[in-house]
Amino acid sequence: MSISLVTDRTASDEDARMASPLAIRGMTVSYGQTPAVFSVDVTVRAGSMTAIVGPNGAGKSTLLKAALQVIKPLAGTVSVFGKPLAQMRDRIAYVPQRASVDWDFPTRVIDVVTMGMYRQLGLLGRVRSHHRAAAMASLTRVGMADFATRQIGQLSGGQQQRVFLARALAQEAEIYVLDEPFAGVDAATEKAIIAVLKELRDAGRTVLAVHHDLATVPEYFDDVVLLNTQVVAAGPVEEVFTDANLHATYGGRLTTARIDPESVAG
Repeated sequence: MSISLVTDRTASDEDARMASPLAIRGMTVSYGQTPAVFSVDVTVRAGSMTAIVGPNGAGKSTLLKAALQVIKPLAGTVSVFGKPLAQMRDRIAYVPQRASVDWDFPTRVIDVVTMGMYRQLGLLGRVRSHHRAAAMASLTRVGMADFATRQIGQLSGGQQQRVFLARALAQEAEIYVLDEPFAGVDAATEKAIIAVLKELRDAGRTVLAVHHDLATVPEYFDDVVLLNTQVVAAGPVEEVFTDANLHATYGGRLTTARIDPESVAG
């Protein structure tokens, strides 16, 4: 089953795939005998903010990692503006889960951000003054310029997340893929991150994020993918973020999800 997030429902799947900043087709990932993601098709709409939402163990992070070839899928293809991912990697900036990063590695905040500019730095990796200026500009956007010379391991969880977002900003990508960007951060950090992501969207960039807080989906995102190993529903939030689709996605676990009934349609 192919589920598209494009607004023109009459467009062919091929037209949608060619126009999409990120199109996933037939993605299947298995850990042992158990499929974590099974035959998932998603077409992300350009210039939108899209959330991937589902219960624990639904395959949300696995889908992102497989789409970006961080892990190897059993099957599936990914295209970026209609071209193979391998040819278009420089268009994508990826922010992994904070828990997956070794924060004990001895490096400064400014160095973490300049790591995001490796394509601009070239083979020698020589950091010049304009690279550092761009890194500082990215840190300023996330409110972390004053921490540029601090060791990354000395920062709080929310501060570390802001630094990793700054690293993604320094890449000047067209597509920003984030895995649980608000997990374990304070309210001020969440507000700062969502403001930057909306600025990116308003500038024509595309944002795709794994998200766990159902209450904020209507406020933060334009489109949503409801995932539980397979895609249950996908499309504009106002159309698919309904009680029926949420119950189909979460089943009996919906009662334990963080959700404000007033924010859910239908």
